[in-house]
This record gives sequence, structure tokens and C-alpha cells, in this order.
Amino acid sequence: MVSSKAKHKRAHLGNQRWDGVEVLEYKAEGSAPFRAVTRQVLFEDPELAAQWRYFEVAPGGHTTLERHQHVHAVMVIRGRGRCLVGEEIHDLQPHDLISIPPLTWHQFRATEDEPLGFLCLVNAERDRPQLPNEQDLLELRRHPHIAAFIRTGEL
Repeated sequence: MVSSKAKHKRAHLGNQRWDGVEVLEYKAEGSAPFRAVTRQVLFEDPELAAQWRYFEVAPGGHTTLERHQHVHAVMVIRGRGRCLVGEEIHDLQPHDLISIPPLTWHQFRATEDEPLGFLCLVNAERDRPQLPNEQDLLELRRHPHIAAFIRTGEL
């Protein structure tokens, strides 16, 4: 029997791990370009229709360059890095909040010397990520600052 207290609290165990939460692959290996990212689902409840996840990007790693029809709310809780949102690149540090509008290209990168950990709030039911096609990449790379930032070929 699970105690009432255990149902309402998920203890942090240190080192960005939580009691009863499995560390998962970010995505299936080879499904999209990314490097050194893990995912944990911290909270999901059908009555709230949202999912709260923790992603950790290892030093020098990056998430997939992608977009979705759904909105993301992201809060950095560990390390430093940078992110692309649309045509803007933002420096990130703990407690920064990033809002990603629908159908907006985005990608997160950790610095070379520390991991980047962030909480991500999304709808529980959401669309699959869209990866850029060749035309999308040409358009993104028209902007020198974006061309220098994005990572698309490391699987």
C-alpha cells in the first residue's frame, strides 16, 4: 500500500533525479539529430491535461532542431547554455523562463563545461515534432547567427 504522503510528494534524490522517476532516452537513437540528452517525466495527471518533464543536456550536447503546433514553457534549473527560439538566440542561466510559441523552430544547447537542465511544461496530448526539411534549413541559414548556432547533422 502506498501512503498518502507518497502519492503527493516525489522526493528529489540529488543529482537531478527524483524518486520513482525513470531516466529515459530523449528520443529513439537515430530518429532525429541530437546529442547527449535525457528526459524524465516528473508529473502527468489526466485532470490537468499537462505533462511536466525534466530534460538534461550534457556538456557540449544539444536538443533536436524542431517545431510543434503546441506551446512549451521551459524553465532552466541547472547550468548554462543557449537556445534558439524562432530567429532569436538567448543565453540561458538558472531560473530563466523561455516561452516557445506554436510552430516556432527551437533548439537548446549546453555550454561545453556544464550540463543544462530544464523543466518543460507541455500539453499531455500533443503533436509530434516536425524536423526541418532542406528548404527550412536554407531559410534558417540565411541568418548568419542562426547558421552558426544550429546543429542538425549529429545523430
